[in-house]
Amino acid sequence: MQKYFLYLLALCAVLSQNEIQAQTVRKYSNEFLNIGVGAAALGMSNSNVALVNDVTAGYWNPAGLTRLENKLEVGLMHASYFASIAQYEYGGIGFKINDESAGAITFLRFGVDNIPNTSELIDANGNINYDKITSFSAADNAFIFSYGRKIGAVEGLSIGGNAKVIYRKVGDFAHAWGFGIDASAQYKKDNWYFGAMARDISTTFSAWSFNLDQFKDVFAATGNAMPTNSIEVALPRLILAAGHQFTIKKDFGIYPEINLDFTFDGKRNTVVSSNFTSIDPHLGLQLHYKNMLFLRGGIGNIQKETNSDGARVTTMQPNIGVGIKVKKIAIDYALTNVGGASSAIYTNVFSLRIGINKN
Repeated sequence: MQKYFLYLLALCAVLSQNEIQAQTVRKYSNEFLNIGVGAAALGMSNSNVALVNDVTAGYWNPAGLTRLENKLEVGLMHASYFASIAQYEYGGIGFKINDESAGAITFLRFGVDNIPNTSELIDANGNINYDKITSFSAADNAFIFSYGRKIGAVEGLSIGGNAKVIYRKVGDFAHAWGFGIDASAQYKKDNWYFGAMARDISTTFSAWSFNLDQFKDVFAATGNAMPTNSIEVALPRLILAAGHQFTIKKDFGIYPEINLDFTFDGKRNTVVSSNFTSIDPHLGLQLHYKNMLFLRGGIGNIQKETNSDGARVTTMQPNIGVGIKVKKIAIDYALTNVGGASSAIYTNVFSLRIGINKN
C-alpha cells in the first residue's frame, strides 16, 4: 500500500490551484494583498485611501507619498492570525525624491511555518520512523515598488503607481511568480480628501510550477487530480474614497472616511452584488488630540449570513485602535475581529513608523 502522509489534505487545500487551467481567473487570488498594512488603517477598517500620507501609502495609495512629512520614513508591522498559526509581516521605506515626487518600497509576507511533512514517516515496509519527519512553510511574499507625483496644473492633486512582484511558495512542492501594476490618485481641497486606487489594472498574473511527482500514487489513491503548471489571473479592483476633517475646538479633530471597494470577478457576498461588479463599503473614524493622540474605529466586511436558527442576518467586522505620535515616532495598535460579528476571532496588530530628516 502506497504511503500516505498526514498533511495531504492540507497540501491539497493550499494547492487548490489543482483545477487551474491556463490563465484561469480566480475570484480570491492573492488575497493576502488585500489584508492591509499599518495598525492605524486596520483600526479604521482599511478606510484611509483618501487620507494616507505616510510610508504605508506605498500600499494603500502611492499618490499619498507626495505628502510625506519626512524625507525618509520607515514602517514595520507584525500580526498573528488564527491562534498564531499564521504570521503576517510588513516592512516599508518611503522617501522624498524632490518637492514634487516620492517613492516607496514595501515588503509583505503572510505565511504558515513549521508544517510537519510526514511523507517519509512510513517506509515501503510499513515501518514508522519519526526521525523522517521534516517541516516546510507555505508563504506568500510581495515586493511593491511605488512612485507618486504632484500634478502642478491642479493644486492638491497627486497621482501614483505600483509595480508588484509576487512570490508564493509551498515548501518544495510548488511555487509561483506573479507580476502586476496599480494606479492611484489623491486630491485634497480645503478639509476634503478624495482618493482612488485601481489595483491590478494590468490583471496580475501568477505562474505556478509544481513538483509533486513523488506523490503521484498518493493523489491517484485519494482521488485528487495532479496539479499542472499554469497561470492564475487576478482581475482589477477599484477603491473609491472620500473623507472630511472636522475641527472640534482648538486641539481636537475628527475625521470620518468611507471607502467603496468595487470587484469585477463575479458575485460576492457584499452589500451590492451583481454579475458586473460587487461593492463592499467600509467606514472608518479617527479622533485626534493635537495630532498626537489618536482613537480609531471602523466597520467593514458587511455580509448576509445564515445563523443557527436558519434566519438570514446581517453581520459586520468591527475594528478599533489607538495611536500615539511623538515627534518622528508613531506607534499604533488595532484590535480586529477577523471573523465578523458572528465569531470571536480577534487579532492584535502593532505597527511602528519612524521619520528621519523631517522637512
